[in-house]
Amino acid sequence: MASLIKTLNCVQCGQNHLGANVWTCPTCGPDEGILEIRFDLDRAAKTLTRASLADRNRSHWRYRELLPLDHDPPKSLDAIGWTPLIEAPRLAKALGVRRIRLKDDGRSASGSFKDRASSVGVAHAIEQGRNVIACASTGNAASSLAGCSAAAGMQANIFVSESVPEGKLLQLLAYGARVFKVKGTYAQAYDLCSQACARFGWYNRNAAINPFLVEGKKTGGLEVAEQCADDPPDWVSCSVGDGCSIAGVGKGLSEMNAVGVIDWHTKMLGAQAADVAPIAAAYDSGSLDRTGNGGTYADSIDVPVPRNWRKAVAAVRDSKGAFVTVTDDEIAEAVRLTGRLAGVFAEPAAATAVAGIAQARRQSIIDENASVVAMITGNGLKDAAGARKAVGQPHVVRPDLDEIARIVEQDKKASQS
Repeated sequence: MASLIKTLNCVQCGQNHLGANVWTCPTCGPDEGILEIRFDLDRAAKTLTRASLADRNRSHWRYRELLPLDHDPPKSLDAIGWTPLIEAPRLAKALGVRRIRLKDDGRSASGSFKDRASSVGVAHAIEQGRNVIACASTGNAASSLAGCSAAAGMQANIFVSESVPEGKLLQLLAYGARVFKVKGTYAQAYDLCSQACARFGWYNRNAAINPFLVEGKKTGGLEVAEQCADDPPDWVSCSVGDGCSIAGVGKGLSEMNAVGVIDWHTKMLGAQAADVAPIAAAYDSGSLDRTGNGGTYADSIDVPVPRNWRKAVAAVRDSKGAFVTVTDDEIAEAVRLTGRLAGVFAEPAAATAVAGIAQARRQSIIDENASVVAMITGNGLKDAAGARKAVGQPHVVRPDLDEIARIVEQDKKASQS
């Protein structure tokens, strides 16, 4: 089926650029002129219904009416999406809320929420007749693109900063990507990638400027809406880096209401690392601090100068939600709690959504009777070094049962104290 794209509007000036073959607004420029796809939701509602969804393939492609593609995607990308929603009562008790469900995208093909965006990017690149695709990333977008490109038979060129976690780097190489490890910051890697795409004609997967990629991330919100259709949450919590993911999830939830699959709205909670929280600050001030100061050990949200801040702010404001900030220590605690109380191993950036819920409770933004969904956007194995900071070390022992008994007794006393 042909896509139901209706307009392609600049989020700053509102101008429609559909058919102009641009990905950012020429008037507002690449930093502020981010474009947003809007669909003909009345037409989508005619075929996207609860009844029709019941018979569809359980992947993110089930929402074809709300995806920006004119043709069916490669069958090799069918294994993405429809990740589980996990009840976590012990975690809910620890966080001080009535209920929490974890949307675990750590179980996706490459272990990341970014598979949703990369698969749409690869499918769109194929529609445009491209066979080479590129992106800059702190890690997850890169590994997801490399995996999706390999599955579809495309060449991927990946630009990463020197601080990329080893697990993510190894994934890139295993998928056969051509990897450029840039001696500099993520911002420098991003700029170099953009320059290379312009020079060599590569398809630019960078979600910060490519409006098609957010539509892939939107499928996370579409799924939450469908999975919670008769049991809606009061809040959906997302970690925030560049702003694309929370914008996509919020858009997905809103569109499912507009087409009539759900009849409810929910509030969006955006969680940023305290030392790199420009979008949380922009939510209060209305403008973005572009100094690029700060940093966090949660590498996937370590984005000092985000380009999609307007979409993120709008998603939270339109839902009557909130932003909170959390320290790296609080993020590490959330990694531990999510693993030990819910059996879900979240990388630090993913666990930030859980840390945000705890912070929102402390600030009385979320009340104790709330039902919350937390978007777990990446598996902990993606950033083993980051996880190691949170989860501690093993007991190193000789093959001696008395040593085991001593440690068991120590742990028992510690738990009673």
